[in-house]
Amino acid sequence: MLSRSVWILKWVIIMIIILAKGNPPEEPLKCSNNFTNCTITNSYGTFPDRSTCHAAEAAYPSSEQDIVSIVANATRAKRKMRVATRYSHSIPKLVCPDGENGLIISTENLNRVLKIDKEKMLVTLESGVTLRQLIDEAAKSGLAFPYTPYWWGLTIGGLLGTGAHGSTLWGDGSSIHDYVVQMRIVTAGSEEDDYATVRTLEENGEFDGEMKAAKVSLGVLGVISQVTLKLQPLFKRSVTFLAKNDTDLSDQVIAFGRQHEFADITWYPSQKRVVYRIDDRVSSNVSGNGLWDHPGFRSTPSLALLILRSSYSSYLYALIIAEEDQEAKGDAAGKCRNGKLTTNTLIRSAFGLTNDGIIFKGYPVIGYQNRLQASGGCLKGLKDAEITACPWDPRVKGLFFHQTTFSIVLSKAKDFIQDVQKLVSIAPQSLCGIDLYNGILMRYVTGSNAYIGKQEDSLDFDITYYRSRDPKTPRLYEDVLEEIEQMAVFKYDGWGKNRNVAFEGAIKKYKKSREFLKVKEKYDPLGLFSSEWTDQVLGLKGGLTIVKEGCALEGLCVCSLCPPKRLFV
Repeated sequence: MLSRSVWILKWVIIMIIILAKGNPPEEPLKCSNNFTNCTITNSYGTFPDRSTCHAAEAAYPSSEQDIVSIVANATRAKRKMRVATRYSHSIPKLVCPDGENGLIISTENLNRVLKIDKEKMLVTLESGVTLRQLIDEAAKSGLAFPYTPYWWGLTIGGLLGTGAHGSTLWGDGSSIHDYVVQMRIVTAGSEEDDYATVRTLEENGEFDGEMKAAKVSLGVLGVISQVTLKLQPLFKRSVTFLAKNDTDLSDQVIAFGRQHEFADITWYPSQKRVVYRIDDRVSSNVSGNGLWDHPGFRSTPSLALLILRSSYSSYLYALIIAEEDQEAKGDAAGKCRNGKLTTNTLIRSAFGLTNDGIIFKGYPVIGYQNRLQASGGCLKGLKDAEITACPWDPRVKGLFFHQTTFSIVLSKAKDFIQDVQKLVSIAPQSLCGIDLYNGILMRYVTGSNAYIGKQEDSLDFDITYYRSRDPKTPRLYEDVLEEIEQMAVFKYDGWGKNRNVAFEGAIKKYKKSREFLKVKEKYDPLGLFSSEWTDQVLGLKGGLTIVKEGCALEGLCVCSLCPPKRLFV
């Protein structure tokens, strides 16, 4: 029996979860004083190689003219520059300038929606505007952006720089950059240009080739100041999550994506289970005011986050036993039990869907696009002394995880899925751990004309999993996850991201990569907006693979020999 004090603490935690509005994430960019002597990391508090990036100075422009002045001064001094966003969600070292004398340009204050043209259905905004702002402001004008990632806390500049996308095989494309009609970008300039140039690029315009380079650029061309996006009339969607056995998943995966406009799939291979998102437009006359508040993006009491990985969680947190303990004890069976509990809880709660913004009463859930396309409850509210936080907030030392992500062309998806199922048949418990992080999210991505965008229609696999705080400690069944990533990237010629090994040779998979590099040379001949990491990813420099003790555990090199005690036990 639980003691009275434990029961009281348990219910206090539950009430905080219910009432919490959210403590905004900490600024990843920190400076000692007067915006000098700075460090930057990502929102998770650590990069794949666990290093901290340093910069001599940070700048916070609030207008295009500010950007011009900042870029001109840095170019004149031949100073390295990188652009950072408010929440810095990219897992790799995308924001790091070279050395310790670089400049980081934050877009935090470039946060205005400048114009919404209802008649032409266009919105013009600054690059630091968040996805949440875009969605909300468009809806106020009776408009909507059709396809987006599911997390509010991304900025327009970050979405474009990384080629971020939603899930669809319909319409004009699944990626944000597929809807850009105009862009203004500040680049390094010559002495005759006063060391900075403002370039205006338009879809199918005079500089269309440069537009195709700038739409997805990893930030190596300059600083995006303004973007104009195509919108659509605000519409309603009907959403149903359907759980089934995964026996025929490989046969259904392509047809399902073409059948439903906003389809995605969540797969739990160790449970032989799959959840299909049946999601389509419906008439605005259909009643319903549904809302999606994804549980993984909600504000969580910082105490509960600590409990999640503490040795006392069996008393205080009913759903998940401490993951650190399970890893230390090799308790794969425990992870399988708790993975099923987590999955069942999510399915019963409709993954955060409600029919009226309060209660889930049953499927289908019908509501307007702006209420169903993305969420991010932990971004709401004022600072609350870190009583609540986003689940991954490093300040409260709660969840600590990594994510392997890759895309495989649709025509190869069937065989890849069957290969993963074969691995699971050999080691049935090997992927239970990912169920604690909601399995494998599979999203549909359309081919793009961006030079380093997706080359053809593909299926994106997002796999989130436990990461030890000790970089030399392997995860349970480390070798199976490594095998899955390597199969995707090398056997199935997929596009990987987040981990260094997935970027190895990636630039050769883009047919227009040479055209992209020509634009890069034109815009930034001195490479001031490039870093060692971006040069490695773009194939301009070696060293992407880092060979050192434990390198494979962090995806810094290819795993050639896993510790014997972790092999298919």
